[in-house]
Amino acid sequence: MARSVPLFVSLNHQLVALQTLQLLHHQQQGEDARACHPQYKLDQASPPLSTGMYGPALRAASKTSEEEEECGSQALSNPGEPGPRTLAQIAVHSMLSQIVDSTSQLVSVEQTLLLPLFQEHPFPIHLKDSIEFRNICSHMALQLEGQQFDRDLHAAHQCLRTIVEKLIHSLAVFPSDLYAIAQASLRQILQNLPEM
Repeated sequence: MARSVPLFVSLNHQLVALQTLQLLHHQQQGEDARACHPQYKLDQASPPLSTGMYGPALRAASKTSEEEEECGSQALSNPGEPGPRTLAQIAVHSMLSQIVDSTSQLVSVEQTLLLPLFQEHPFPIHLKDSIEFRNICSHMALQLEGQQFDRDLHAAHQCLRTIVEKLIHSLAVFPSDLYAIAQASLRQILQNLPEM
């Protein structure tokens, strides 16, 4: 177990970041629902997120695309009126959803695939990237919106890509099928985080 400490520490920082991202996403969903449907009441809001590691991020990001399109189209069809969301806000919301999903997937891959591999053959873990990712997400939570929030969101996106890329590189020296499966899972996450 002691051999797994670096990965556990890195994973812990990512879990803190994930919980922060889930909270931000949940808050945005509540604001979107109230803006899109003024009669929306707080007691109709989705239940609070649990602190579990698997489902919450996917549930937090599972708002139906029909609702988002309807709300977004209202903003576009009434440009002179104070619409629910601007195109920029829609883009930010979409990127945040993408980062929540990808972070949740990364945590899942690390827990189910990388931990057993790391215990067998330790590979380089770049702890500072996970710390930076956690710090960026914490800073985002203080901003909530605006240009600084957007910059932090882009920084979080890039930092998450860096974490995944370095893990893929660390696993490349191991030829076994299990490492290839882990790499393939990480590459799939990377595909969901296109370069900006």
